[in-house]
Amino acid sequence: MTDLKGKKALVTGAAGGIGAAVVKALRAKGCSVAVADRDVSGVEAEAHLPGNLLEAGYADGLPAAAKAALGGLDIVVNNAGVITRGKVDETSDADWDLSVGVNVEAPFRICRAAIPLLPPGSAIVNVASCWGLRPGPGHAVYCMTKAAIASLTQCMGMDHAGAGIRINAVAPNEVNTPMLRTGFAKRGFDPDTAVAELGRTVPLGRIAEPEDIAEVILFLASDVARYIVGTVVEVNGGKPVK
Repeated sequence: MTDLKGKKALVTGAAGGIGAAVVKALRAKGCSVAVADRDVSGVEAEAHLPGNLLEAGYADGLPAAAKAALGGLDIVVNNAGVITRGKVDETSDADWDLSVGVNVEAPFRICRAAIPLLPPGSAIVNVASCWGLRPGPGHAVYCMTKAAIASLTQCMGMDHAGAGIRINAVAPNEVNTPMLRTGFAKRGFDPDTAVAELGRTVPLGRIAEPEDIAEVILFLASDVARYIVGTVVEVNGGKPVK
């Protein structure tokens, strides 16, 4: 149903758990992919565009670079993200700059640059979070940035639907990614034990795997979702933020 043969896609955060799964799934459906991350040397793709999303020039130039490398651009997946933990009074300026820069400013810049390049029938999919739709404890700036990208997605969806560009977002809850597992390890927890314990809090009995999120992103990027615009799709296994 989600045949993307001949489509050209840009994926940010392509070396991470969800990003790598998205790239693999897109290519399996016949899509040519340009990958962006700090280091994409280990990612199989048609074009590699390494760089730092905190650099405005790099983010601004990514859509044009992807289009030039692939011979076109039909899909943009803004997947790159960071998690800053802590309450507001525990958040440093560096935490703020990193979180806002990667989670909000970079996708804003990429969308702004991509929209004039995208043909009718194209799609942008942003990665928000359930934690941006409802308040969660101890992650004030992370929740704020994911709320911002969810709202931006809804606004852009309305603004650019008339040009045939569909803009939507996915909002995962916990996902079994290297970033999540590293976070557990830094806080002194065994990642396997912590992931298993988290799974018991989910009605479906497990936290998401990257492929669970990637499949929804592919759905939103494909013509199967041709009438879905400005929507934030929660992919949470039935687990609320609390």
